[in-house]
Amino acid sequence: MSGVLDGQAVVVTGGATGIGLAISRRLLADGASLLVGARTAEEAEKSVGALDGRVVTFAGDLAQPGGADDLLAAAVEAFGQVYALVNNAGGGVIRPTLDHTEDTLRATIDNNLWTTLRASLAFLPHLVECGGGRIVNIGAESVRNGLTAHAVYNAAKGGVHALAVGLAREFAHAGVAVNTVAPSYTLTPELAAAIADHELPPELEPVVRDAVDLIPMGRAAEPDEIAGAVAYLLRPEAGFVTGQTISVNGGSSMA
Repeated sequence: MSGVLDGQAVVVTGGATGIGLAISRRLLADGASLLVGARTAEEAEKSVGALDGRVVTFAGDLAQPGGADDLLAAAVEAFGQVYALVNNAGGGVIRPTLDHTEDTLRATIDNNLWTTLRASLAFLPHLVECGGGRIVNIGAESVRNGLTAHAVYNAAKGGVHALAVGLAREFAHAGVAVNTVAPSYTLTPELAAAIADHELPPELEPVVRDAVDLIPMGRAAEPDEIAGAVAYLLRPEAGFVTGQTISVNGGSSMA
């Protein structure tokens, strides 16, 4: 069965777990050839068993200089030409602002903003040379709704949102569309397991409670719902959509 992304190679950073794994599954179902990026080789290899389709893996820290260049080289070696980059790698230390340390500040900025910035800088020349393509950043609804204990995380993800807008305008003439998908609180398998096993750290319990209270639909997002928005932005008919933030948030902020 053919798919809308047949013949297209897509790179998904942080594509081995959580929202990233749901994105990887959806894009494979749409026919894409996929490179899944992860922080460790063990995490990357686990994703292969969870995915059906043409999957190449890459392990490395994209926040560090050279990491994203190696990611691009791996994708070009595997596929020759890359159509799209999904900047999903992220994860922050969620805690009250004044409880952050130098290490947690750096980790939150590195994991979210630096990974997205370095990957975008590495892939943009390739996409331009190929005549265009897509970049989709995974942002955060908390940038808009000010979720509890998210100020530092929002500083990083807010940078991700702003980067997409700037790149979208700068590279529109080259046929590169750049957008952001901003999920609300999302019940990933990892988070669901922590809640079910009563392993959620106590300091995160009010965060989770407040996150649901902010959503008029009264529930968390499902990873597949986030993946659906990403998949739309990679489809041919979304070629005229650029510089946008697509909020998948159950109504927690509107307009």
